[in-house]
Amino acid sequence: MTTDPNVLTKQQAIHTPSSDKRPVGIEHGVCDDYVPPAADSIIGQCEFYYRPLHQEYVKKSGVSTLQAITAWATSWDPWDDVVVASKLLRNRDKLIVANSSDDNWSRHTSFMMRHIGCGHKPPDYYVSYGYYYCSNYGKKLMPRLSPDGQKWLQDGRQFLQRNMEDGLKQNMVGSNINIPSRRYPNRSANLNVPKKKLEINNAVFKKFAFDTHVPAYLDAGLADLPVSDLTKIGGQPNIEEWADGATWKQAIDSGVEVSKEWGGRAAKGSKELAERAMKTLMSVFK
Repeated sequence: MTTDPNVLTKQQAIHTPSSDKRPVGIEHGVCDDYVPPAADSIIGQCEFYYRPLHQEYVKKSGVSTLQAITAWATSWDPWDDVVVASKLLRNRDKLIVANSSDDNWSRHTSFMMRHIGCGHKPPDYYVSYGYYYCSNYGKKLMPRLSPDGQKWLQDGRQFLQRNMEDGLKQNMVGSNINIPSRRYPNRSANLNVPKKKLEINNAVFKKFAFDTHVPAYLDAGLADLPVSDLTKIGGQPNIEEWADGATWKQAIDSGVEVSKEWGGRAAKGSKELAERAMKTLMSVFK
């Protein structure tokens, strides 16, 4: 195996000891399944999930659909960018501590630095639905919303990421994960995931993230918004996304509560009513 410090393989890491700034090439593998908590200062920012450091991602970030970026993310190897990998590895100690304030920290980079050469990939969610959807959704939607709608979007990001932090924290100590909906307790999310295995199981992590969206949307005040905002919010996901059962479940679960308070307080919030309401709200092209 090469000892050239400018060449990385998946089984090799470059470390720069704090007392010696010369890069040292060593064979190294680490698999740390402890997920340290994020700093409060990054909660609510899209960079919480991922920072666009990789040139391959930057090139892909202009694609028009979430489906395209998600398909790419399933096969992308972030270690292929040697420049970025070297940069992160030189700051590894700062990226794996609790409440890190490093400029390069994200859930994605923290995962990379805790799983070196052990075959684990960061959850696709961080790059695709997390960062891509957060940044694109906000950029396109924020200017079109009412002040109340803008507050909902900002609060929603906070709730989404707080829910993710809470779920990861709970999984560090046990297998039961409960993400309560403070406003609608019947819409809380409950999952059972083996201790410390949530972040390393891509499919389970996606289900966890999607399930925790419903309490986040509702607790942020989705049901309080005017119809004009609901239509704009609902029109953001590309229609192709609605082939995904997890996405439809979010719409239906959220719609049950929205339909009770929006435009139909005298009507019963049946599943059929929720589906009709949310299909109208979430299938609008703008």
